[in-house]
Amino acid sequence: MSDPLRISLKGAPGSPYTRKMLAILRYRHIPYRLLIGGSRQGADSDDGLPKPKVELLPTFFLPNEQGELEAIVDSTPIIRTLERMYLGRSVIPTDPGLAFLDYLLEDYGDEWLTKAMFHYRWHYQEDIDRAGAILPRWRNLTATDEEIAPVSEFIKERQIGRLYVVGSNDTTAPVIEDSYKRFLDLFSAHMCHGPFTLGARPGACDFGMYGQLTQLTGFDPTPMAETLDRAPQVYAWVSVMEDLSGLNPEEDDWVARDEIPDTLGALLSEVGRVYVPALLANAAAINGGVDEVRTEIDGREWVQQPFPYQAKCLQWIRQEYARLDGEDRVFVDGVLAGTGCERLLAKP
Repeated sequence: MSDPLRISLKGAPGSPYTRKMLAILRYRHIPYRLLIGGSRQGADSDDGLPKPKVELLPTFFLPNEQGELEAIVDSTPIIRTLERMYLGRSVIPTDPGLAFLDYLLEDYGDEWLTKAMFHYRWHYQEDIDRAGAILPRWRNLTATDEEIAPVSEFIKERQIGRLYVVGSNDTTAPVIEDSYKRFLDLFSAHMCHGPFTLGARPGACDFGMYGQLTQLTGFDPTPMAETLDRAPQVYAWVSVMEDLSGLNPEEDDWVARDEIPDTLGALLSEVGRVYVPALLANAAAINGGVDEVRTEIDGREWVQQPFPYQAKCLQWIRQEYARLDGEDRVFVDGVLAGTGCERLLAKP
């Protein structure tokens, strides 16, 4: 029998967005039960739960306006829904200007760092072998090697074949990997000013970056070795982020506007350097009805298939910016000036 006080969600340990949301639930003291997607546990435990329109992990089962459970996906709006359902321990800054920066950086984690996560996992043979051996076993812990083998091959072939979705290919690989290495350097430097991106309490952006880093630092061998060698502070941060249920946040733990360190601007400049041109080129390709995104990122060629979802991400970022009033917009403009991120907000 399900507990009406607990949220049910379906996910998997190898899903960065599942890990993102589980960490938020723990931090916010929201009771939950996790169904491992595709496993016997999941099949036995989700009787009566609705099916999502698109099968993505995690899938949350939350009441709609009529009080009926609805299957929803997409972590960013789910976070905002949970903010309305549960008070206290918010991951959204109360300062509208900081909240916009938080939104932008969460989107960067969800939509750019995931390129590194997916790329490393399915580009290098050692990483492919580990993922192929472990991912199917999470769904069936009692399976024999003989039973796992065909499932492993199926997963590897399918995921390698989907590298185009995140834009990972031989042309873009150096751009993705160099960007990840710079992120490690920049985030390590920024952490010297506080344990989280926007002060002494975590925002949604921290959980967005954390989700991808659970795989990049804790599962896939190639980026894990790179992180340990280059940024042990970031490696340690991921372990701490996993369970922040004991943290007691205060309102003044958010960084003050006049105390934002230069290291945050440097991190935003990395967003402007790589993610912004990818978003703009992708939107231009979709608006133009062409079947290839071709642009220059970090001085090198970038080629991938258009990704309609990220065109929506650009639209949502602009909508968040449009909601800012004059004073808050001036603040955001000042923080973003010279980072390259201001190009996102120019009228199309």
